[in-house]
Amino acid sequence: MKKSRIIVLGAGFGGLELTTVLSEALGDKVDVTLIDKNEAFVFGFSKLDVMFGRATPDAVRLSYRDFMKAGVCFRQETIGAIDPTALRVTTDGGTYEADVLVVALGADYDMDATPGLADGGNEFYSVAGAERVRELLPTFTKGRAIIGVCGAPFKCPPAPSEAALLLHDYLTARGVRGDCEISFVIPFGSPVPPSPDTSRALVAAFAERDIKFVPGRRVRSLDLARRVAVLDDGSEMPYELFLGVPKHRAPEVVLASGMAESGYVPVKSATLETRFPGVYALGDVATVGVPKAGVFAEGQAHIVAASLIARLTGGESAEAYDGRGSCFVEFGAGRVGRIDVDFFSGPKPTGTLQGPSAALVADKELFGSSRRARWFGR
Repeated sequence: MKKSRIIVLGAGFGGLELTTVLSEALGDKVDVTLIDKNEAFVFGFSKLDVMFGRATPDAVRLSYRDFMKAGVCFRQETIGAIDPTALRVTTDGGTYEADVLVVALGADYDMDATPGLADGGNEFYSVAGAERVRELLPTFTKGRAIIGVCGAPFKCPPAPSEAALLLHDYLTARGVRGDCEISFVIPFGSPVPPSPDTSRALVAAFAERDIKFVPGRRVRSLDLARRVAVLDDGSEMPYELFLGVPKHRAPEVVLASGMAESGYVPVKSATLETRFPGVYALGDVATVGVPKAGVFAEGQAHIVAASLIARLTGGESAEAYDGRGSCFVEFGAGRVGRIDVDFFSGPKPTGTLQGPSAALVADKELFGSSRRARWFGR
């Protein structure tokens, strides 16, 4: 077996699981380089924990120093250029030549796409943003709070709904909920379109808590001087506190590489192959036909791994990505639900809801702890 050079760009759910599977199957028989500009990994759901003071920023960061797998070398470097034709990657640390290239760089936030958001809109989708909101929340004692989505698609579709419900709990615990309004603006017709059961449960939870749900609308801009959110139909919503989900886009280095179409990298949904030989893309950076969420990137990583293992050992892989995944949803009041979604089996996506219940809190904790142990030995 030839010792091939595999370069994986991005150490999120997809990159971590892919390199772990390759290490388990091939060990030192393969040369894998994993590149990410960050020094630590953070689960997406941990940002809400930081935002509402349930965890410290240091507690949710998992250092890549602890990611040690046979045959895998991690490089904390910033990627400057990707040449998918030559299978070449240039970073601030050097140039890498690959036999196989896997792009798993996720989605970045386009703050400038929503005027006013970068200057005072309080996004909560980054760790830094969640930290800023954590410091701001104690100053909010009356008036309207808006959780507003500024563009679609966006990562972890249930997260804005969770933020609205957890904000209700937070304000109730402080004894100021009666003086505050909460509105939730989303460009979808329902909170979680693939799962009508989940959407109905969330809308009912909003109604029980007097949270105003504004479906089918996107926040177009913020007028910071007047403290008004302008929606895509021109209507306005005054606010005292705005918590925003920024518009997403593929990282600039991916857009500059020529791989992207309509903002993201198109792939064959079954195999995650791009139109460039030897180049795969998975997770949030790719157009696969499933939501942008870690659990789906993890599932795609297994398909790419099976393909690469077969390729390197002279076999064949018959595995195809099935578009299935499960994610957890915080309903507040110590209850968690689980959505099981299937995107490819039928004529349209289907999703079922388990819970919400207190028992599923343990399942969510196991989801995180099992991956901490698998990837970081913690």
